[in-house]
Amino acid sequence: MQPSLGFAGIGLMGLPIARRLLAAGHPLRVWNRSPEKCTALVDAGAATVTSAALLCDETELVMLCLADTAAVRQVIFGPGGIVERARPGQLLVDFSSLDPEATRQMAAELESRTGMRWVDAPVSGGTPGAEAGTLTIMAGGRREDIERVRPVLMQVGQRLTRMGEVGAGQVTKVCNQMLVACNALVIAEAVALAERSGVDAGALAQALAGGFADSRPLQILAPQMAERRFEPIKWHVRTLLKDLDTAVGLAHQQGSAIPMSGLAAQLMRLHGSQGHLEHDPATLVELFSEERS
Repeated sequence: MQPSLGFAGIGLMGLPIARRLLAAGHPLRVWNRSPEKCTALVDAGAATVTSAALLCDETELVMLCLADTAAVRQVIFGPGGIVERARPGQLLVDFSSLDPEATRQMAAELESRTGMRWVDAPVSGGTPGAEAGTLTIMAGGRREDIERVRPVLMQVGQRLTRMGEVGAGQVTKVCNQMLVACNALVIAEAVALAERSGVDAGALAQALAGGFADSRPLQILAPQMAERRFEPIKWHVRTLLKDLDTAVGLAHQQGSAIPMSGLAAQLMRLHGSQGHLEHDPATLVELFSEERS
């Protein structure tokens, strides 16, 4: 029988991840601050609980896929939180993208108070990857803990790489998001420049496919930007901004310079301040389009 799982955070990424785990035969208990978001999973056979703490009952692994560090801290240590019923032998697997140092601190506190250990396992691949089970997973934690969860995580991912101890997965995700965010911004610049120059921007992705400029973000974002096709929303500007801010903070802690990502954070913040925080990053093209000139 598949290991029993608890899952908190039924959002853009959490829902398709949880669906795949349920389809793989895992007994699944789910909780979300907005209970109605669990309906599709309940219809597919999941059980709902009334608090995050109750996810720990009758489960081996408790998984989180939440918005940010504050949300994870609240779900674990707040009233009705996981810390109230966690026990030794259980593992917490966190798919969220968080501050690495906060992850280390929370992991140490959770283990000291309950014996529950932590694997940070942020993912890359977006909602299409979550739906297809092709996510890239970068993990931090004890080697034996990561090997224990590997069979489960490979039901939602195509690759799982241990990057080091707890927090190392989050550092790797910061690097991932630096590359993604800077790429998204330069794709927006390129699409806008092509349009201004009388070139069919809708053909850019196809024209550059297979060359050194090619990337998955180019193939996904450039057509959307050229068509001004911003829905359905697959990810959020606010998420990229949060991760860029984490990158800037981490670089400051390490005494490193990240000027490209620092500029990307400023541009992302400008775009968000214009009402786009909850919009798809394809809307970044509007920063550079003719309509704004």
